[in-house]
Amino acid sequence: MNQTLPSVTVIIAARPNQADIKAVTAGRELDYPKDKLEILVARGKQPSVQRNTAIRAARGELIYFLDDDSVAPAGNLKKAVGAFADPKVKMIGGPNICPPDAPMLEQVFALVHASFLAFFSSHARYASVGKVRESSEKELILCNLIARKEPLLELGGFDEALYPNEENALMDELQKRDGKLIYDPQFTVYRRPRNTLKAFCKMLLNYGRGRAEQFRLHSTLGSAPNFVPPLFCVYLLALPFLFLVPPLFGKLALIPLAIYVIALLLQAAALSVHGGIIRSLCAIPLIMLTHILYGVGFWRGLFTPLKPVAARPKVEVVLENIPL
Repeated sequence: MNQTLPSVTVIIAARPNQADIKAVTAGRELDYPKDKLEILVARGKQPSVQRNTAIRAARGELIYFLDDDSVAPAGNLKKAVGAFADPKVKMIGGPNICPPDAPMLEQVFALVHASFLAFFSSHARYASVGKVRESSEKELILCNLIARKEPLLELGGFDEALYPNEENALMDELQKRDGKLIYDPQFTVYRRPRNTLKAFCKMLLNYGRGRAEQFRLHSTLGSAPNFVPPLFCVYLLALPFLFLVPPLFGKLALIPLAIYVIALLLQAAALSVHGGIIRSLCAIPLIMLTHILYGVGFWRGLFTPLKPVAARPKVEVVLENIPL
C-alpha cells in the first residue's frame, strides 16, 4: 500500500524562538506511512523565504503547507493525495475552521470571515462551501494547502517580495501554465482567528496592502473585484460633500449606502442560521469595518515602496527536521 502513496513533506513556518507549534503536534498524528512523511519547521522572520528554503530541502513529492497554528485532522493527507492522480492538478486546499471551543469574540471574527459580503468568494477559505471543484487563488489559502513540489521549484517558489499574498501570485502562475487548483470543502484544519479587535484590524489592513502589492507585481483580471473596498472608502469620504450639490443629487447619492445597509442586514440574517442571532448582530459592524480597513490597506499598498528581493537584508532560516 505504501508503494502507491506519494511521499509528503509538511512545511511549517515558525518564529525563531517559538516553542508552542500546534501544527507540529497535529502533523505527528497524521494517518500516513512514516516512511512517506517528513515534517520540516522553517524558523525565521520572513515566511516566503522560510517556505522557499524548506521547499528546496524537502524530500517529498508533495508539499503540505500548514501555518504554525493549523491543526490538521489525522485523515487529511490520505483524503487529499488521491486528487494528484490527475497530473494537471498542482494544488489542493480547503478551509480553515474556527474551533467550536474558541472564545465568543473569536467566533464573531470567524463569522465575519465566513460571510460572503465581507470576503466575497474568498469566504470559502473559512467555511466549507459547496462541493469539490476546480477553483482559483480566491478560495485556497496557504495555512492548509498541498502542492506538487516540482512545479513550485520550476517557478522559483513564492515571490519573496510579497507578504501576505505570496501564495496567490504563485497560484495565478500555475493556472497560467494550465495547472488545476482544487478546492475541497471537507479538507479542513482547525485554526483560531485573531484574538483581539486590534489584531483583527491589523490583519485586515495587511490583507488589503498585500493584495495591492500583488496587483502591482502580478496583475490579473481576477484582481478587479479587490478594487471594490477601496472605491467604497472613496464613496464614504465623498458622501458629505455630495450634499453641497443640488439636493436631489445629494439624496440620490444615499442610494448605494441604503443598498449596502440592506445587504448587511440580509447577511446577518443568513449568518444567524449557524452563528446565532447575537453573534450575527455583532458581526454587522465588523463586516463594514472589514471593507473600510481592507480598502485603506489597499490604497496604502498601491503606493508602498517595493524593494527588489536582491536589495533586501538577508533573512536567516533555520530548518528543523521533526522526528516522527
